[in-house]
Amino acid sequence: MINWLYTTLNARRIGLCLGMLLWAVGAFQSAWALPSYARQTGDECAACHVGAYGPQLTPHGMRFKLTGYADSNDQGIKIPLSGMVVASFERTAKALSAKPTAHTDTNNNTGMDEASLFLAGRIAPHVGSFIQATYSGTEHRASIDNSDIRAANTFKLGDLDAIVGISLNNNPGVQDPFNTLPVWGFPYASTELVPGYASPMLSGGLGQHVTGLTAYTMLNDSLYAEFGGYRSLSHGASIRLGVDDTGSSRVASNTYWRLAWMRNQRAYNWSVGLVGMNTGLKPDLTVSDIDRYKDIGIDANFQYLGNRQHIVTASTSYIRERQNLGATYAAGNSENDHNNLSRWQTTASYFYDQTWGFSSSLFRVRGSSDALLYTPADDSGSRIGSPNTNGYILQADWTPWGKENASSTPWPNLRIGLQYTGYTKFNGASTDYDGSGRKARDNNTTFLFIHTSF
Repeated sequence: MINWLYTTLNARRIGLCLGMLLWAVGAFQSAWALPSYARQTGDECAACHVGAYGPQLTPHGMRFKLTGYADSNDQGIKIPLSGMVVASFERTAKALSAKPTAHTDTNNNTGMDEASLFLAGRIAPHVGSFIQATYSGTEHRASIDNSDIRAANTFKLGDLDAIVGISLNNNPGVQDPFNTLPVWGFPYASTELVPGYASPMLSGGLGQHVTGLTAYTMLNDSLYAEFGGYRSLSHGASIRLGVDDTGSSRVASNTYWRLAWMRNQRAYNWSVGLVGMNTGLKPDLTVSDIDRYKDIGIDANFQYLGNRQHIVTASTSYIRERQNLGATYAAGNSENDHNNLSRWQTTASYFYDQTWGFSSSLFRVRGSSDALLYTPADDSGSRIGSPNTNGYILQADWTPWGKENASSTPWPNLRIGLQYTGYTKFNGASTDYDGSGRKARDNNTTFLFIHTSF
């Protein structure tokens, strides 16, 4: 069934569907804990989100997502529209050697990071959406962002309660109900105006450049299984959706799968899972060589919710990627035809009264050395051709609204946060990692952000 659906809904038609929905968002002119969902269900943001702000989901929020964003209190007409504005200040310990974008400075950047419109909520019985269109204040352009359109229903399979659905989305993992995969993992807010480092393909490497269809089921609120595939947007669809595909590789093949086991004990819940993705990319469409990436990951999550006054969460994930770089190696752009790359991260958080939050995280990237693949470039490359990076993240945040009996519920929501990211190793070294004397700690970043949704 899913193969028939995926063949029928080819990338060109999927791109057109997303384009029409994006047009609909703009025509009304009117990730996160979107008030449109709260207005639709009558629930406060804290019912679905840990800390009264997204994207970290409670079991109630997971079920709302899995049942197609379609649950409603059926009291009046609910227009499924929301908006979000993100403003921030970022500072690295040492200024960059070049401006990260044409509209920003080498350090101490203040301004609006993004403004988004969402078509988010019930479209029809058993059908709903999370579609984000974003204007980037750092790049001065608008484009389609994370999007997930679902159709789902609940059934009885003998003695089992079952949720069965399909998801049309544009970023592998964006449809996942658990906050352990990189797409929805901590940090939930970050700056792009800092040097980057390597990560597996499953860490957002295909985001917004593909469309995919996956089928999923949740049995007895415990066993979750999902399978599907992705393909590249056509060049025309990319232009219509504002996605820059200049120099992008084309997806020649892709399969995605997910298994997880969850237990909800009301006061607390936990989950463990496996995830995998096999991707074939063609960096050069004029040749037959293909780069192949095989990702497999394991993850776990724990939430103590209690009476919602003191909330503790902990999560961990590990993704390992095997790379067969047939096309890149043949073109002379990698030293090895086979490489490995892995990423590990663990995060713990505490929230008091759904208002004050404190989080800490450790992360580590390890991979094969490749002098051509990781060549120095604009503070982001490696003098020794290594992707190895170690770091930590600390964050404190304040969310005054989004709770039961809050005067603003269910209209605006707000989160103000202060985040610090530190590096003990960056691209293979603690000192002079880029060959120009830059140290890992020079990339330590202070990030002050204000998120507001309405």
